[in-house]
Amino acid sequence: MTSAHPDFSHIDGQSMNDIDLLALMRANPPEPVKTLNGELIEIDSARGACRFRFEVVPAFCHSDGRVCQGGFLTGMVDTAMANAAIVKGNLAVAVPTLELKISFFEAMGPGIVFAEGRVMRWGGSVGFLDGDLRDEKGRLIVHATSTIKIVRPKKS
Repeated sequence: MTSAHPDFSHIDGQSMNDIDLLALMRANPPEPVKTLNGELIEIDSARGACRFRFEVVPAFCHSDGRVCQGGFLTGMVDTAMANAAIVKGNLAVAVPTLELKISFFEAMGPGIVFAEGRVMRWGGSVGFLDGDLRDEKGRLIVHATSTIKIVRPKKS
C-alpha cells in the first residue's frame, strides 16, 4: 500500500508532479465533490495548497432559495483544506479532521464560489490548515481553520 488514504491506496503519488496529480484528482472526484458541484482547479503540493470552484444551487439554499445553508459552505471549504493536506502528503496520507472552526462573514445565494485551502503547519502526526470561501467578486464568505491527524501508510 502506497497510501493510507483509501481513495489513493493504489497510487504512488510520490513520483508524480503537480500537473499529473491535478489531472488524476480531477479525473476521479469523490462523491462529496460531485454532490457539491465542485471542480478542483489548482494545486501546489510543495506549499500544501489547493483551489476549488463550486456552484451553489437553489437546492442548497433556504429563505426562498436565497441563502445557502451553512453546512454546504462548510463542506466546500473543508474539502479545499483536506485536499491541500492530501496533496502536501503526495496522496500518501489520510487526513481525518480533529477540529474544525468556521466563521461566516457574508450570506451566499446561488452562484459560483471559490474555496482555497492551505497547510499552515505540517507535523509528524498533526497538521493545521486554514481556508477561505469567496464569491466571484472576491468577497470573503467563509473563513475556516482545521486541525487534522496525519495518518501515514503502515510500513510493511
